[in-house]
Amino acid sequence: MLNRSCAVAALLLIAACSDRTVTPPSEAPVAAIAANARRPEALARMVAKGLKNPAFRAYLKAQLDASPYREHKLQFETFLAANGSRALGEIAVENGTTKDAVGTQAKAAIALEVYFPVPAHRAAWTGDEQVLVATAVTDDDPPIAFDPDGRRQVLDPKTPPAIPVLALVPVETDFSQRPARVIECTDDCGGTTGDVTPPPPPAPGLYMTKSHFVQDFEGWLKGSPEFEVHILGQKGTTDSLYDYQCAGEHAGGPYTFDQNDLDWDGNVLLFSKTQLDQYNAAHPNQNLRVLIVEDDDTACQIKTDVGRAERLFQVVDSLYNNFTGGNDSSTAVVKAYKYAKAAKSLWEAIASFFKTNDDLVGTAVEDDIVGTTYPGYNWFVKGDNNITNGWINLVMY
Repeated sequence: MLNRSCAVAALLLIAACSDRTVTPPSEAPVAAIAANARRPEALARMVAKGLKNPAFRAYLKAQLDASPYREHKLQFETFLAANGSRALGEIAVENGTTKDAVGTQAKAAIALEVYFPVPAHRAAWTGDEQVLVATAVTDDDPPIAFDPDGRRQVLDPKTPPAIPVLALVPVETDFSQRPARVIECTDDCGGTTGDVTPPPPPAPGLYMTKSHFVQDFEGWLKGSPEFEVHILGQKGTTDSLYDYQCAGEHAGGPYTFDQNDLDWDGNVLLFSKTQLDQYNAAHPNQNLRVLIVEDDDTACQIKTDVGRAERLFQVVDSLYNNFTGGNDSSTAVVKAYKYAKAAKSLWEAIASFFKTNDDLVGTAVEDDIVGTTYPGYNWFVKGDNNITNGWINLVMY
């Protein structure tokens, strides 16, 4: 009987072992590629090792210096392929691998851009070997950096190091539109002194004339912030919000403004008088929201956490009795954009277009409703838990 029990136990043990899930060897490369797509550390290490080559360092510096894009950014895959795939080849040689292997890593990764995000680093780097290549995906990620010997280190996400850091990070730039070169005049550009034609008056509508934020909502490895202003309103007859107009760096036409610091002043159209009139005719008693985001992904497309967006609107609405919207309140004598009641239902179904990535700076609330003022500005930007994240000045022309 004992021998029979042992035999049964042995059979059960063999069966249990045979039922274990074994990861096929072919899945390991897939997992590695997925990890690389999430945070392209392997690529950053390859680029850093490529910088052991003085000729490659000089070539990279020349390409960065010649870039017409803001902060002298380069689209990574385009840089690798340029000039007969020179960068691809030199990175491969320094890593003891093939151009195809480097190209496969680059294609597996998310779309990337390369540049010096810290202006002091950009100015200081002469093309020498004192440089790091770092990568991170979100603003809060500690940057993972490599030196030209391939040694890995973790950087402070809040403070850049003294040594120049070349960022290899997800694309934030629209590389499909090559910027026009700016002509700077040291005199009067050939015009006659005093013979200057005044600019035409702005088209009627809602404008922002200046803004100030208490932080840039952007990690130092991601460079300058990309603030955007969105006009939100009722979608059809539903309880959902719709993004009617974006103003920002890539918005186009009179809706274009580029704020790369905590302060900005100028004159940017947020919503034309025609848009206002059409919206009010289609949505009586449904007012508009002004929402500010710091864009981390696709320009003029709001992508942020659904729950966070809903909580922000819910808290701010409850504290200010839903007077968190606005509308054209102009009279025959005075033009003004004033506070108005935002329908509570508008934030409840906001999941229809809020996704991931962008930082919610806040929703605008007029100073009359907040109950205090900030010199030079008339609308507060209220973020999570009603924290004041900045101020904007809104006017009607």
